[in-house]
Amino acid sequence: MNSLTAALLASAALFATPALAQTASPVPGTAPAPVATLPGTPQPPFPTTPPKLIVAISVDQFSADLFQQYRNHFTGGMARLLTGAVFPSGYQSHAATETCPGHSTILTGYRPAHTGIIANNWIDQSVGRADKIVYCSEDERVAGNDHNNYTVSDMHLKVPTLGERMKTADPRVRTVSVAGKDRAAVMMGGHKMDEIWWWDGKTYVSYAGRAVPPVVERTRKAVADLVAKPQAPLPLPGFCKSLDRPITVGSQTLGTGRFQRAAGDLKAFRVSPAADAAVLAMAAGFVQDMKLGQGPQTDMLSVGLSATDYIGHALGTQGAEMCIQMEELDRSLAGFFDVLDATGVDYEVMLTADHGAHDMTERQQIRAMPMESHIAPEAKTKAMAAVIAQGLGLSNTPPIMMSAEGDIYINRDLPAATRAKVLAEAKRRYEALPQVAAALTRDEIAATPWPTTPPETWTLKEKARSSYDPTRSGDLLILLKPRVTTIEEAAPGYVETHGSPWDYDRRVPILFWRKGMAGFEQPLSVETVDIAPTLAATIGLPIPGVDGRCLDLDPGAADTCKK
Repeated sequence: MNSLTAALLASAALFATPALAQTASPVPGTAPAPVATLPGTPQPPFPTTPPKLIVAISVDQFSADLFQQYRNHFTGGMARLLTGAVFPSGYQSHAATETCPGHSTILTGYRPAHTGIIANNWIDQSVGRADKIVYCSEDERVAGNDHNNYTVSDMHLKVPTLGERMKTADPRVRTVSVAGKDRAAVMMGGHKMDEIWWWDGKTYVSYAGRAVPPVVERTRKAVADLVAKPQAPLPLPGFCKSLDRPITVGSQTLGTGRFQRAAGDLKAFRVSPAADAAVLAMAAGFVQDMKLGQGPQTDMLSVGLSATDYIGHALGTQGAEMCIQMEELDRSLAGFFDVLDATGVDYEVMLTADHGAHDMTERQQIRAMPMESHIAPEAKTKAMAAVIAQGLGLSNTPPIMMSAEGDIYINRDLPAATRAKVLAEAKRRYEALPQVAAALTRDEIAATPWPTTPPETWTLKEKARSSYDPTRSGDLLILLKPRVTTIEEAAPGYVETHGSPWDYDRRVPILFWRKGMAGFEQPLSVETVDIAPTLAATIGLPIPGVDGRCLDLDPGAADTCKK
Protein backbone atom coordinates (compact mmCIF):
# COMPACT_ATOMS: atom_id res chain seq x y z
CA MET A 1 0.00 0.00 0.00
CA ASN A 2 1.46 3.41 -0.94
CA SER A 3 2.24 5.87 1.83
CA LEU A 4 -0.70 8.19 1.15
CA THR A 5 -3.18 5.33 1.20
CA ALA A 6 -1.69 4.05 4.43
CA ALA A 7 -1.63 7.46 6.09
CA LEU A 8 -4.98 8.80 4.99
CA LEU A 9 -7.21 5.79 4.53
CA ALA A 10 -6.03 2.89 6.67
CA SER A 11 -6.32 4.98 9.83
CA ALA A 12 -8.30 8.01 8.58
CA ALA A 13 -6.66 9.85 11.48
CA LEU A 14 -5.96 12.95 9.43
CA PHE A 15 -9.53 13.20 8.23
CA ALA A 16 -11.74 12.37 11.15
CA THR A 17 -12.18 13.06 14.78
CA PRO A 18 -10.06 10.51 16.70
CA ALA A 19 -13.09 8.85 18.22
CA LEU A 20 -14.73 8.29 14.87
CA ALA A 21 -11.51 7.11 13.28
CA GLN A 22 -10.86 4.55 15.99
CA THR A 23 -14.29 3.00 16.36
CA ALA A 24 -16.41 0.95 14.03
CA SER A 25 -19.57 1.35 16.12
CA PRO A 26 -22.39 3.58 14.94
CA VAL A 27 -22.36 7.21 16.10
CA PRO A 28 -25.51 8.89 17.40
CA GLY A 29 -28.04 9.54 14.65
CA THR A 30 -26.82 6.85 12.28
CA ALA A 31 -28.69 3.76 11.17
CA PRO A 32 -28.52 0.93 13.72
CA ALA A 33 -26.47 -2.14 13.01
CA PRO A 34 -28.39 -5.03 11.42
CA VAL A 35 -30.04 -7.32 13.94
CA ALA A 36 -28.79 -10.91 13.86
CA THR A 37 -31.32 -13.46 12.65
CA LEU A 38 -31.70 -17.15 13.34
CA PRO A 39 -30.20 -19.60 10.84
CA GLY A 40 -32.62 -20.36 8.04
CA THR A 41 -34.56 -17.11 8.42
CA PRO A 42 -35.44 -15.82 4.92
CA GLN A 43 -33.60 -12.59 4.05
CA PRO A 44 -34.82 -10.06 1.49
CA PRO A 45 -32.72 -10.23 -1.72
CA PHE A 46 -32.42 -6.42 -1.61
CA PRO A 47 -32.98 -4.04 1.31
CA THR A 48 -36.50 -2.64 1.29
CA THR A 49 -35.65 0.73 2.84
CA PRO A 50 -33.92 3.58 0.98
CA PRO A 51 -30.17 3.98 1.59
CA LYS A 52 -29.09 7.03 3.59
CA LEU A 53 -26.13 7.81 1.36
CA ILE A 54 -25.50 7.17 -2.34
CA VAL A 55 -21.82 6.94 -3.30
CA ALA A 56 -21.22 7.10 -7.06
CA ILE A 57 -17.65 6.36 -8.15
CA SER A 58 -16.19 6.78 -11.61
CA VAL A 59 -12.77 5.27 -12.36
CA ASP A 60 -11.53 7.18 -15.39
CA GLN A 61 -10.51 4.85 -18.28
CA PHE A 62 -11.46 1.70 -16.33
CA SER A 63 -12.42 -0.38 -19.36
CA ALA A 64 -14.42 -3.58 -19.23
CA ASP A 65 -11.26 -5.26 -20.51
CA LEU A 66 -9.20 -4.04 -17.52
CA PHE A 67 -11.97 -5.08 -15.16
CA GLN A 68 -12.06 -8.57 -16.67
CA GLN A 69 -8.27 -8.86 -16.66
CA TYR A 70 -7.94 -8.11 -12.93
CA ARG A 71 -11.22 -9.14 -11.34
CA ASN A 72 -9.78 -12.46 -10.11
CA HIS A 73 -6.94 -10.62 -8.35
CA PHE A 74 -9.08 -8.16 -6.40
CA THR A 75 -9.15 -8.80 -2.65
CA GLY A 76 -10.18 -5.39 -1.26
CA GLY A 77 -12.77 -2.80 -2.21
CA MET A 78 -13.32 -4.12 -5.71
CA ALA A 79 -13.80 -7.60 -4.28
CA ARG A 80 -16.56 -6.23 -2.07
CA LEU A 81 -18.31 -4.71 -5.09
CA LEU A 82 -18.09 -8.05 -6.89
CA THR A 83 -20.50 -9.47 -4.28
CA GLY A 84 -23.21 -7.05 -5.40
CA ALA A 85 -24.97 -6.61 -8.73
CA VAL A 86 -22.33 -6.92 -11.44
CA PHE A 87 -22.86 -5.74 -15.01
CA PRO A 88 -19.52 -6.47 -16.71
CA SER A 89 -20.72 -5.25 -20.11
CA GLY A 90 -21.88 -1.71 -19.49
CA TYR A 91 -21.72 0.72 -22.37
CA GLN A 92 -20.85 4.33 -22.81
CA SER A 93 -22.90 3.77 -25.91
CA HIS A 94 -22.17 6.99 -27.81
CA ALA A 95 -19.38 7.58 -30.34
CA ALA A 96 -17.49 10.30 -28.43
CA THR A 97 -15.88 8.09 -25.78
CA GLU A 98 -14.08 10.86 -23.93
CA THR A 99 -13.94 11.96 -20.31
CA CYS A 100 -16.45 14.80 -20.31
CA PRO A 101 -19.22 13.13 -22.35
CA GLY A 102 -18.81 9.90 -20.41
CA HIS A 103 -19.09 11.56 -17.02
CA SER A 104 -22.13 13.52 -18.22
CA THR A 105 -24.07 10.26 -18.76
CA ILE A 106 -23.39 8.58 -15.41
CA LEU A 107 -25.64 10.54 -13.05
CA THR A 108 -27.99 12.26 -15.49
CA GLY A 109 -29.50 9.28 -17.31
CA TYR A 110 -29.02 11.10 -20.61
CA ARG A 111 -26.72 10.46 -23.57
CA PRO A 112 -24.44 13.28 -24.76
CA ALA A 113 -26.91 14.28 -27.47
CA HIS A 114 -29.12 15.49 -24.61
CA THR A 115 -26.54 16.48 -21.99
CA GLY A 116 -24.95 18.78 -24.58
CA ILE A 117 -21.50 17.45 -23.70
CA ILE A 118 -20.52 16.14 -27.12
CA ALA A 119 -16.76 16.00 -26.47
CA ASN A 120 -14.05 17.31 -24.17
CA ASN A 121 -13.73 20.26 -26.57
CA TRP A 122 -15.73 21.64 -29.47
CA ILE A 123 -15.58 24.65 -31.79
CA ASP A 124 -17.82 27.68 -31.30
CA GLN A 125 -17.10 30.18 -34.05
CA SER A 126 -19.21 32.84 -32.31
CA VAL A 127 -16.94 33.01 -29.26
CA GLY A 128 -15.45 36.48 -28.91
CA ARG A 129 -11.84 35.38 -28.59
CA ALA A 130 -9.16 34.20 -30.99
CA ASP A 131 -9.35 30.69 -29.51
CA LYS A 132 -12.62 29.26 -30.86
CA ILE A 133 -12.15 25.93 -29.05
CA VAL A 134 -14.49 25.61 -26.07
CA TYR A 135 -13.67 23.28 -23.18
CA CYS A 136 -16.65 21.35 -21.83
CA SER A 137 -16.32 22.63 -18.25
CA GLU A 138 -15.39 26.25 -18.86
CA ASP A 139 -17.11 29.62 -19.06
CA GLU A 140 -15.70 30.97 -22.31
CA ARG A 141 -17.29 34.37 -21.65
CA VAL A 142 -14.60 35.18 -19.08
CA ALA A 143 -12.14 37.67 -20.57
CA GLY A 144 -8.55 36.60 -21.04
CA ASN A 145 -9.31 32.87 -21.02
CA ASP A 146 -8.71 30.17 -23.60
CA HIS A 147 -9.61 26.48 -23.62
CA ASN A 148 -6.35 25.57 -21.86
CA ASN A 149 -6.47 28.39 -19.29
CA TYR A 150 -10.09 28.58 -18.30
CA THR A 151 -12.59 29.36 -15.55
CA VAL A 152 -14.37 26.15 -14.53
CA SER A 153 -18.14 26.22 -14.95
CA ASP A 154 -21.14 23.89 -15.15
CA MET A 155 -22.89 26.09 -17.73
CA HIS A 156 -22.57 23.66 -20.66
CA LEU A 157 -24.34 20.74 -18.95
CA LYS A 158 -27.93 21.00 -20.20
CA VAL A 159 -29.64 18.52 -17.89
CA PRO A 160 -29.83 17.90 -14.13
CA THR A 161 -27.88 15.24 -12.28
CA LEU A 162 -29.39 12.80 -9.81
CA GLY A 163 -28.00 14.86 -6.92
CA GLU A 164 -29.74 17.95 -8.27
CA ARG A 165 -33.02 16.10 -8.57
CA MET A 166 -32.66 14.83 -5.02
CA LYS A 167 -32.00 18.33 -3.71
CA THR A 168 -34.95 19.74 -5.66
CA ALA A 169 -37.22 17.09 -4.16
CA ASP A 170 -35.85 17.66 -0.65
CA PRO A 171 -33.74 20.80 0.04
CA ARG A 172 -32.22 19.07 3.08
CA VAL A 173 -30.24 16.76 0.77
CA ARG A 174 -26.47 17.40 0.84
CA THR A 175 -24.56 16.83 -2.40
CA VAL A 176 -20.76 16.57 -2.58
CA SER A 177 -18.52 15.97 -5.61
CA VAL A 178 -14.75 15.42 -5.48
CA ALA A 179 -12.46 14.31 -8.29
CA GLY A 180 -9.01 14.30 -9.80
CA LYS A 181 -10.34 16.34 -12.78
CA ASP A 182 -12.62 19.35 -12.88
CA ARG A 183 -14.75 17.85 -15.68
CA ALA A 184 -15.39 14.73 -13.63
CA ALA A 185 -16.42 16.71 -10.55
CA VAL A 186 -18.66 19.06 -12.55
CA MET A 187 -20.37 16.50 -14.78
CA MET A 188 -21.17 14.11 -11.93
CA GLY A 189 -22.03 16.85 -9.46
CA GLY A 190 -24.08 19.14 -11.65
CA HIS A 191 -25.38 22.60 -10.90
CA LYS A 192 -26.44 22.47 -7.25
CA MET A 193 -23.49 21.40 -5.11
CA ASP A 194 -22.93 21.87 -1.39
CA GLU A 195 -19.25 21.05 -1.95
CA ILE A 196 -17.30 20.49 -5.16
CA TRP A 197 -13.49 20.10 -5.28
CA TRP A 198 -10.97 18.90 -7.83
CA TRP A 199 -7.21 18.73 -8.45
CA ASP A 200 -5.97 21.59 -10.64
CA GLY A 201 -2.42 20.32 -11.11
CA LYS A 202 -1.10 21.90 -7.92
CA THR A 203 -3.75 21.46 -5.23
CA TYR A 204 -7.47 20.96 -4.63
CA VAL A 205 -9.67 23.87 -5.71
CA SER A 206 -13.30 24.81 -6.25
CA TYR A 207 -15.28 27.68 -7.73
CA ALA A 208 -14.05 31.16 -6.86
CA GLY A 209 -15.38 32.56 -3.62
CA ARG A 210 -16.13 29.27 -1.94
CA ALA A 211 -14.97 28.84 1.64
CA VAL A 212 -12.34 26.15 2.11
CA PRO A 213 -13.65 23.52 4.55
CA PRO A 214 -11.29 21.91 7.08
CA VAL A 215 -11.23 18.57 5.25
CA VAL A 216 -9.86 20.26 2.11
CA GLU A 217 -7.25 22.12 4.12
CA ARG A 218 -6.17 18.83 5.66
CA THR A 219 -6.07 17.15 2.27
CA ARG A 220 -4.00 19.95 0.78
CA LYS A 221 -1.50 19.75 3.61
CA ALA A 222 -1.28 15.96 3.57
CA VAL A 223 -0.66 15.91 -0.19
CA ALA A 224 1.85 18.76 0.00
CA ASP A 225 3.74 16.92 2.75
CA LEU A 226 3.70 13.72 0.74
CA VAL A 227 4.87 15.32 -2.52
CA ALA A 228 7.63 17.21 -0.71
CA LYS A 229 9.33 13.88 -0.07
CA PRO A 230 10.61 11.42 -2.67
CA GLN A 231 8.49 8.34 -3.32
CA ALA A 232 10.32 5.01 -3.28
CA PRO A 233 9.31 2.42 -5.89
CA LEU A 234 6.07 0.66 -5.00
CA PRO A 235 6.21 -3.12 -4.56
CA LEU A 236 5.38 -5.31 -7.54
CA PRO A 237 2.55 -7.75 -6.78
CA GLY A 238 3.25 -11.33 -7.75
CA PHE A 239 0.50 -11.40 -10.35
CA CYS A 240 2.11 -8.39 -12.07
CA LYS A 241 5.45 -10.07 -12.78
CA SER A 242 4.48 -11.36 -16.21
CA LEU A 243 3.74 -7.79 -17.29
CA ASP A 244 7.02 -6.38 -15.96
CA ARG A 245 8.74 -6.10 -19.35
CA PRO A 246 10.36 -3.03 -20.91
CA ILE A 247 9.17 -1.62 -24.22
CA THR A 248 10.64 1.23 -26.23
CA VAL A 249 8.14 3.89 -27.29
CA GLY A 250 9.85 6.72 -29.10
CA SER A 251 12.47 8.07 -26.72
CA GLN A 252 10.97 6.32 -23.69
CA THR A 253 11.31 2.92 -22.08
CA LEU A 254 8.05 1.95 -20.39
CA GLY A 255 6.46 -1.13 -18.89
CA THR A 256 8.56 -1.60 -15.75
CA GLY A 257 7.81 1.56 -13.76
CA ARG A 258 7.02 1.46 -10.04
CA PHE A 259 5.84 5.07 -9.50
CA GLN A 260 9.02 6.24 -7.83
CA ARG A 261 8.90 10.02 -7.62
CA ALA A 262 11.36 12.82 -6.98
CA ALA A 263 10.55 15.28 -4.21
CA GLY A 264 8.27 18.06 -5.43
CA ASP A 265 7.16 16.33 -8.65
CA LEU A 266 3.45 17.17 -8.87
CA LYS A 267 3.07 15.73 -12.37
CA ALA A 268 4.34 12.35 -11.22
CA PHE A 269 1.97 12.47 -8.25
CA ARG A 270 -0.99 12.93 -10.60
CA VAL A 271 0.15 9.93 -12.68
CA SER A 272 0.23 7.57 -9.70
CA PRO A 273 -2.02 5.56 -7.38
CA ALA A 274 -1.48 8.17 -4.66
CA ALA A 275 -3.69 10.62 -6.57
CA ASP A 276 -6.72 8.34 -6.22
CA ALA A 277 -5.95 7.65 -2.58
CA ALA A 278 -5.98 11.39 -1.87
CA VAL A 279 -9.36 11.91 -3.54
CA LEU A 280 -10.84 8.98 -1.63
CA ALA A 281 -9.42 10.30 1.62
CA MET A 282 -10.98 13.70 0.98
CA ALA A 283 -14.30 12.04 0.12
CA ALA A 284 -14.16 10.04 3.37
CA GLY A 285 -13.41 13.23 5.25
CA PHE A 286 -16.46 14.95 3.81
CA VAL A 287 -18.64 12.00 4.86
CA GLN A 288 -17.34 12.31 8.40
CA ASP A 289 -17.17 16.09 8.75
CA MET A 290 -20.57 16.74 7.16
CA LYS A 291 -22.11 13.60 8.70
CA LEU A 292 -23.43 12.61 5.29
CA GLY A 293 -26.17 10.01 5.51
CA GLN A 294 -26.96 10.78 9.14
CA GLY A 295 -29.97 13.05 8.57
CA PRO A 296 -33.57 12.17 7.73
CA GLN A 297 -32.85 12.43 3.98
CA THR A 298 -30.60 10.53 1.56
CA ASP A 299 -27.38 12.39 0.69
CA MET A 300 -25.28 12.15 -2.48
CA LEU A 301 -21.50 11.78 -2.84
CA SER A 302 -19.82 11.48 -6.25
CA VAL A 303 -16.15 10.57 -6.55
CA GLY A 304 -14.06 10.85 -9.71
CA LEU A 305 -10.85 8.80 -9.65
CA SER A 306 -8.57 9.97 -12.46
CA ALA A 307 -5.24 8.17 -11.94
CA THR A 308 -6.09 5.17 -14.12
CA ASP A 309 -6.62 7.51 -17.06
CA TYR A 310 -3.43 9.48 -16.52
CA ILE A 311 -1.47 6.25 -16.10
CA GLY A 312 -3.03 4.75 -19.22
CA HIS A 313 -2.25 7.78 -21.37
CA ALA A 314 1.32 8.09 -20.10
CA LEU A 315 2.33 4.45 -19.60
CA GLY A 316 -0.21 2.24 -21.36
CA THR A 317 -2.59 -0.38 -19.99
CA GLN A 318 -0.57 -3.59 -20.23
CA GLY A 319 2.61 -2.92 -18.31
CA ALA A 320 3.60 -3.32 -14.68
CA GLU A 321 2.46 0.25 -14.03
CA MET A 322 -1.23 -0.40 -14.70
CA CYS A 323 -1.07 -3.69 -12.84
CA ILE A 324 0.25 -1.90 -9.74
CA GLN A 325 -2.46 0.74 -10.17
CA MET A 326 -5.18 -1.91 -10.15
CA GLU A 327 -3.78 -3.40 -6.95
CA GLU A 328 -3.54 0.00 -5.27
CA LEU A 329 -7.00 1.08 -6.43
CA ASP A 330 -8.46 -2.07 -4.91
CA ARG A 331 -6.69 -1.33 -1.60
CA SER A 332 -7.62 2.34 -1.56
CA LEU A 333 -11.28 1.52 -2.14
CA ALA A 334 -11.12 -1.00 0.73
CA GLY A 335 -9.81 1.69 3.06
CA PHE A 336 -12.49 4.12 1.89
CA PHE A 337 -15.26 1.60 2.49
CA ASP A 338 -13.83 0.82 5.94
CA VAL A 339 -14.21 4.49 6.87
CA LEU A 340 -17.80 4.52 5.61
CA ASP A 341 -18.53 1.31 7.54
CA ALA A 342 -17.28 2.93 10.73
CA THR A 343 -19.91 5.66 10.48
CA GLY A 344 -22.72 3.12 10.70
CA VAL A 345 -24.46 4.78 7.74
CA ASP A 346 -26.50 2.60 5.38
CA TYR A 347 -24.80 3.49 2.10
CA GLU A 348 -25.20 2.33 -1.48
CA VAL A 349 -22.26 2.24 -3.90
CA MET A 350 -22.17 2.38 -7.67
CA LEU A 351 -18.87 2.14 -9.56
CA THR A 352 -18.35 2.55 -13.29
CA ALA A 353 -16.14 4.38 -15.80
CA ASP A 354 -16.46 7.27 -18.22
CA HIS A 355 -14.94 5.29 -21.12
CA GLY A 356 -12.58 2.44 -21.89
CA ALA A 357 -9.31 2.35 -23.85
CA HIS A 358 -6.78 -0.12 -25.18
CA ASP A 359 -3.03 -0.33 -25.00
CA MET A 360 -0.41 1.69 -26.83
CA THR A 361 0.15 0.92 -30.51
CA GLU A 362 3.79 -0.15 -30.08
CA ARG A 363 3.02 -2.83 -27.50
CA GLN A 364 -0.05 -4.01 -29.37
CA GLN A 365 2.03 -4.48 -32.52
CA ILE A 366 4.39 -6.90 -30.79
CA ARG A 367 1.56 -8.70 -28.97
CA ALA A 368 -0.34 -10.33 -31.82
CA MET A 369 -1.85 -7.11 -33.20
CA PRO A 370 0.48 -6.02 -36.05
CA MET A 371 -2.43 -4.16 -37.72
CA GLU A 372 -2.45 -1.51 -34.98
CA SER A 373 -1.41 1.87 -36.35
CA HIS A 374 -0.98 5.57 -35.64
CA ILE A 375 -3.06 8.02 -37.64
CA ALA A 376 -1.36 9.07 -40.87
CA PRO A 377 -0.33 12.75 -41.22
CA GLU A 378 -2.59 13.25 -44.25
CA ALA A 379 -5.65 12.52 -42.11
CA LYS A 380 -4.99 15.42 -39.77
CA THR A 381 -7.31 18.38 -40.28
CA LYS A 382 -4.63 20.97 -41.00
CA ALA A 383 -3.11 18.86 -43.78
CA MET A 384 -6.51 17.97 -45.24
CA ALA A 385 -7.67 21.60 -45.17
CA ALA A 386 -4.54 22.72 -47.03
CA VAL A 387 -5.10 20.15 -49.80
CA ILE A 388 -8.77 21.08 -50.17
CA ALA A 389 -8.05 24.81 -50.14
CA GLN A 390 -5.50 24.40 -52.91
CA GLY A 391 -7.83 22.25 -54.98
CA LEU A 392 -10.69 24.73 -54.68
CA GLY A 393 -8.54 27.81 -55.18
CA LEU A 394 -9.00 29.00 -51.59
CA SER A 395 -5.35 29.03 -50.53
CA ASN A 396 -5.33 32.77 -49.80
CA THR A 397 -8.40 32.70 -47.52
CA PRO A 398 -8.40 32.13 -43.74
CA PRO A 399 -8.42 28.48 -42.65
CA ILE A 400 -11.38 26.78 -44.30
CA MET A 401 -11.71 24.03 -41.66
CA MET A 402 -11.23 23.76 -37.90
CA SER A 403 -11.46 20.64 -35.80
CA ALA A 404 -11.88 19.38 -32.26
CA GLU A 405 -12.10 15.75 -31.15
CA GLY A 406 -13.02 14.34 -34.59
CA ASP A 407 -15.61 17.02 -35.38
CA ILE A 408 -14.74 19.24 -38.33
CA TYR A 409 -16.24 22.71 -38.65
CA ILE A 410 -16.32 24.59 -41.97
CA ASN A 411 -15.44 28.28 -41.67
CA ARG A 412 -18.81 30.02 -41.39
CA ASP A 413 -17.47 33.20 -43.00
CA LEU A 414 -17.18 31.44 -46.35
CA PRO A 415 -20.08 31.90 -48.77
CA ALA A 416 -22.73 29.20 -48.48
CA ALA A 417 -21.92 27.72 -51.88
CA THR A 418 -18.22 27.57 -51.01
CA ARG A 419 -18.97 25.96 -47.66
CA ALA A 420 -20.97 23.27 -49.44
CA LYS A 421 -18.08 22.59 -51.82
CA VAL A 422 -15.59 22.37 -48.94
CA LEU A 423 -17.84 19.96 -47.06
CA ALA A 424 -18.41 17.73 -50.07
CA GLU A 425 -14.71 17.65 -50.90
CA ALA A 426 -13.74 16.94 -47.30
CA LYS A 427 -16.20 14.06 -47.10
CA ARG A 428 -14.94 12.61 -50.39
CA ARG A 429 -11.28 12.86 -49.46
CA TYR A 430 -11.68 11.51 -45.92
CA GLU A 431 -13.71 8.52 -47.08
CA ALA A 432 -10.92 7.69 -49.52
CA LEU A 433 -8.33 7.42 -46.75
CA PRO A 434 -7.58 3.79 -45.80
CA GLN A 435 -7.70 4.51 -42.04
CA VAL A 436 -11.14 6.18 -42.07
CA ALA A 437 -14.26 4.12 -41.34
CA ALA A 438 -16.78 6.91 -41.98
CA ALA A 439 -17.07 10.64 -42.65
CA LEU A 440 -20.59 11.61 -41.58
CA THR A 441 -22.16 14.99 -42.30
CA ARG A 442 -24.33 16.66 -39.68
CA ASP A 443 -27.35 16.15 -41.96
CA GLU A 444 -26.66 12.41 -42.16
CA ILE A 445 -26.32 12.15 -38.40
CA ALA A 446 -29.39 14.28 -37.66
CA ALA A 447 -31.50 12.14 -40.01
CA THR A 448 -30.52 8.92 -38.24
CA PRO A 449 -33.32 7.54 -36.00
CA TRP A 450 -32.61 7.32 -32.28
CA PRO A 451 -31.21 3.81 -31.59
CA THR A 452 -33.50 1.35 -29.83
CA THR A 453 -31.54 -1.93 -30.01
CA PRO A 454 -28.85 -3.15 -27.56
CA PRO A 455 -25.76 -0.90 -27.74
CA GLU A 456 -23.41 -3.55 -29.10
CA THR A 457 -25.56 -3.72 -32.27
CA TRP A 458 -25.52 -0.01 -33.08
CA THR A 459 -24.28 1.27 -36.42
CA LEU A 460 -21.68 4.03 -36.63
CA LYS A 461 -24.45 6.49 -37.49
CA GLU A 462 -26.44 5.46 -34.41
CA LYS A 463 -23.41 5.87 -32.17
CA ALA A 464 -22.78 9.29 -33.71
CA ARG A 465 -26.44 10.23 -33.29
CA SER A 466 -26.18 9.63 -29.55
CA SER A 467 -23.35 12.18 -29.36
CA TYR A 468 -24.87 14.75 -31.71
CA ASP A 469 -26.00 18.19 -30.55
CA PRO A 470 -27.00 20.51 -33.43
CA THR A 471 -25.78 23.58 -31.54
CA ARG A 472 -22.30 22.18 -30.81
CA SER A 473 -21.44 19.33 -33.18
CA GLY A 474 -19.37 19.85 -36.29
CA ASP A 475 -20.28 19.88 -39.97
CA LEU A 476 -18.46 16.57 -40.51
CA LEU A 477 -17.57 13.78 -38.08
CA ILE A 478 -14.52 11.61 -38.82
CA LEU A 479 -14.51 8.10 -37.36
CA LEU A 480 -11.34 6.05 -37.75
CA LYS A 481 -11.25 2.32 -38.31
CA PRO A 482 -10.68 -0.09 -35.39
CA ARG A 483 -7.17 -0.17 -33.93
CA VAL A 484 -6.16 3.17 -35.44
CA THR A 485 -5.13 5.65 -32.74
CA THR A 486 -5.57 9.39 -33.12
CA ILE A 487 -2.01 9.80 -31.78
CA GLU A 488 0.24 10.62 -34.74
CA GLU A 489 3.44 10.03 -32.78
CA ALA A 490 3.78 8.88 -29.17
CA ALA A 491 5.34 11.41 -26.82
CA PRO A 492 6.14 11.56 -23.08
CA GLY A 493 2.85 11.52 -21.19
CA TYR A 494 0.81 10.52 -24.23
CA VAL A 495 1.30 7.04 -25.66
CA GLU A 496 -2.30 5.77 -25.82
CA THR A 497 -5.76 7.28 -25.90
CA HIS A 498 -9.48 6.63 -26.44
CA GLY A 499 -12.43 8.42 -28.05
CA SER A 500 -13.28 5.92 -30.78
CA PRO A 501 -16.73 4.42 -31.50
CA TRP A 502 -15.39 0.87 -31.04
CA ASP A 503 -16.29 -1.37 -28.13
CA TYR A 504 -12.84 -1.34 -26.51
CA ASP A 505 -13.51 2.34 -25.80
CA ARG A 506 -17.27 2.00 -25.16
CA ARG A 507 -17.43 -0.97 -22.77
CA VAL A 508 -17.11 -0.37 -19.02
CA PRO A 509 -18.15 -2.29 -15.89
CA ILE A 510 -21.15 -1.13 -13.86
CA LEU A 511 -21.25 -2.38 -10.27
CA PHE A 512 -23.83 -1.81 -7.51
CA TRP A 513 -23.33 -2.79 -3.87
CA ARG A 514 -25.24 -2.33 -0.64
CA LYS A 515 -24.91 -4.17 2.63
CA GLY A 516 -27.48 -6.92 2.87
CA MET A 517 -28.19 -7.26 -0.86
CA ALA A 518 -28.02 -10.60 -2.63
CA GLY A 519 -25.61 -10.24 -5.49
CA PHE A 520 -25.87 -11.50 -9.05
CA GLU A 521 -24.14 -11.05 -12.40
CA GLN A 522 -25.84 -10.04 -15.64
CA PRO A 523 -23.48 -10.47 -18.64
CA LEU A 524 -25.80 -8.87 -21.20
CA SER A 525 -25.26 -5.25 -22.18
CA VAL A 526 -26.63 -2.29 -20.26
CA GLU A 527 -25.78 1.42 -20.54
CA THR A 528 -24.30 4.00 -18.21
CA VAL A 529 -27.45 6.08 -18.76
CA ASP A 530 -29.24 3.30 -16.84
CA ILE A 531 -27.36 4.18 -13.65
CA ALA A 532 -29.28 7.31 -12.63
CA PRO A 533 -32.77 5.80 -12.92
CA THR A 534 -31.55 2.67 -11.14
CA LEU A 535 -30.18 4.59 -8.16
CA ALA A 536 -33.19 6.91 -8.14
CA ALA A 537 -35.54 3.94 -7.86
CA THR A 538 -33.80 2.71 -4.68
CA ILE A 539 -34.76 5.99 -2.97
CA GLY A 540 -38.23 6.17 -4.52
CA LEU A 541 -37.48 9.20 -6.72
CA PRO A 542 -39.12 9.09 -10.16
CA ILE A 543 -37.03 10.55 -12.99
CA PRO A 544 -39.16 10.09 -16.11
CA GLY A 545 -38.08 11.00 -19.61
CA VAL A 546 -34.41 10.07 -19.38
CA ASP A 547 -32.61 8.00 -22.03
CA GLY A 548 -31.77 5.18 -19.63
CA ARG A 549 -33.90 2.55 -17.96
CA CYS A 550 -34.04 1.28 -14.39
CA LEU A 551 -32.09 -1.92 -13.74
CA ASP A 552 -33.73 -4.29 -11.26
CA LEU A 553 -31.13 -4.95 -8.53
CA ASP A 554 -33.20 -7.64 -6.82
CA PRO A 555 -32.38 -11.13 -8.16
CA GLY A 556 -35.62 -12.50 -6.76
CA ALA A 557 -39.29 -11.94 -7.52
CA ALA A 558 -39.27 -8.43 -6.11
CA ASP A 559 -38.36 -5.48 -8.36
CA THR A 560 -36.34 -2.52 -7.12
CA CYS A 561 -37.65 -0.50 -10.06
CA LYS A 562 -41.22 -0.71 -8.75
CA LYS A 563 -40.84 0.61 -5.24
